[in-house]
Amino acid sequence: MNRQKVNFRLHSPLEVLQQEIAGCNLCPRLRDHCLEIAVVKRRAYREWDYWAKPVPSFGDPQARILVLGLAPGAHGSNRTGRMFTGDRSGDILYRVLHRAGLASQPSSVSRDEGLELSGIYITASAHCAPPGNKPSPAELRNCRPYLEREIDLLTEIRVVVALGKIAFDTYLDILKSRGAISSRAGFQFGHNFDFEIGPKLPRLIASYHPSQQNTSTGKLTEKMLLEVFLKARKVAGLKRLEGRSQETEFRIGR
Repeated sequence: MNRQKVNFRLHSPLEVLQQEIAGCNLCPRLRDHCLEIAVVKRRAYREWDYWAKPVPSFGDPQARILVLGLAPGAHGSNRTGRMFTGDRSGDILYRVLHRAGLASQPSSVSRDEGLELSGIYITASAHCAPPGNKPSPAELRNCRPYLEREIDLLTEIRVVVALGKIAFDTYLDILKSRGAISSRAGFQFGHNFDFEIGPKLPRLIASYHPSQQNTSTGKLTEKMLLEVFLKARKVAGLKRLEGRSQETEFRIGR
């Protein structure tokens, strides 16, 4: 049985929410795609038992930095069951998080390997792998309530890092729906652009997504992404990760 280590206290609202996410069936197109990928597989992963379900979020319940991505990769998170785990996007992201002192190790290939995050929580605009990496507007709307609940439960968040324009727009749409901003017009997406939303709201930092397309073309380099997370760590007032988390580990099974 594949299991995922999650730093949630037993039966916490965040843990319950992740169980709900893993059991979600709101988007038939995405569920069919994830299951199909799990049957077809890639040759390199032929022996893997794909997760093939909505991928739960991952991180520290006391996080001060919220990382918002787009969606799981078909042969990455959809295979491993953990955000940004098992593909090239995750390779660069976790290497950067380790260098920034926010992750216990510089790689993530399996949800059983013992990776821990400190002060940071990783979620996504959509929790299922979409065809062509493009969830529809309706599918993003279906998933948004999960993100809104996470935002409400993560009471220590001081910085939101949006990886890519879809994540950036998703977060701004939530702020607009809650009356925190009147319009998205004043928020231009660009790498390492940051915005003061309000005195009681987290700072928003935009970043190019660490997709293979962006990193292979040089649009996003590891140095550029590291600059984003060093800034986020400074704004959040976080120290470097030292030792193991004291949170109770809870395991989400299949």
